[in-house]
Amino acid sequence: MHFSIIVPVYNSANFLAECLTALKESAYQDTEIIVVDDASTDNAALVAARAGVKFVQLVKNSGPATARNYGARYATGEILFFVDADVVLAANALNRIEKAFQEEPDLAAIFGSYDANPKASGIISQYRNLLHHYVHQNGNCEASTFWAGCGAIRRFVFEELGGFDEKQFPRASIEDIELGYRLRRSGYRIRLDKFLQGTHLKQWTLLSWIRTDILSRALPWSRLIVETKMLPNDLNLRWDQRVSFVLVTLACLFMTLGMFHIELTIIAAIALSVMLVLNRRIYFFFLRQRGLLFALACIPLHILYYLYSGFTYLYIRTGFLLRRIAVL
Repeated sequence: MHFSIIVPVYNSANFLAECLTALKESAYQDTEIIVVDDASTDNAALVAARAGVKFVQLVKNSGPATARNYGARYATGEILFFVDADVVLAANALNRIEKAFQEEPDLAAIFGSYDANPKASGIISQYRNLLHHYVHQNGNCEASTFWAGCGAIRRFVFEELGGFDEKQFPRASIEDIELGYRLRRSGYRIRLDKFLQGTHLKQWTLLSWIRTDILSRALPWSRLIVETKMLPNDLNLRWDQRVSFVLVTLACLFMTLGMFHIELTIIAAIALSVMLVLNRRIYFFFLRQRGLLFALACIPLHILYYLYSGFTYLYIRTGFLLRRIAVL
């Protein structure tokens, strides 16, 4: 089985060297590694040259959807394996992917997750990356979407569906999730392999985390859900996360009203307590991974995550309903 590993990169030469080192160590002799430079201004070309991999460059910055599609056009492998430039892949990755595709001929795509050892320090980076790991580790193996940070797809399926949607996603966004939705609507199977992992290198700040999550994920994903009417009980869309948003909203509302009527704070406390119980597994996960202080620090971050994610969806949903009413 011939692999083509496609690595889109944009001003991430500092991560690219580690990414390529890991890929070369785990690659087979005939594995093709293609770095697609999305018009970077750093020395990504030099890093790729030193690694001895194929290097192609876009004329202008066009986003990872375009970069991945561009790399796919240069690829010769029957399996296209997309890996982000800030991911250091585990040594067994190709073996796991090859075994899955060989044993399951009807499998169209497979993806994994970040591991539980993100390299970037700081509470925000650790929380954000561990949250991703936890969500994927508790997702359905028969997946409802796709992740291109560490995900492979059969070439003929990728070409049949037209690859990533470059027009809809000219910047980093949910282009991989949207491709996963098209895969499922076309009747193809996607596998989430929880042992297919890589270390994430990216450093997050509070501002970059919230801005990216709202503008590049929550807003477009909410639009995709509304337009396709696909709201699977999986990953970030599980029923307990939806209920948690309602509970957190009630807690904030009644805590605010409690300034005028103190007895209403009891309702806020009950709603918050139920939310904590509902999310106990992830808080115990944070506790096991990084200790008590880290777990306690993650609770307000998790509450914030529920608030902006939930209200972003309500904003998109409300706008959609108002437009339908206006047409009628």
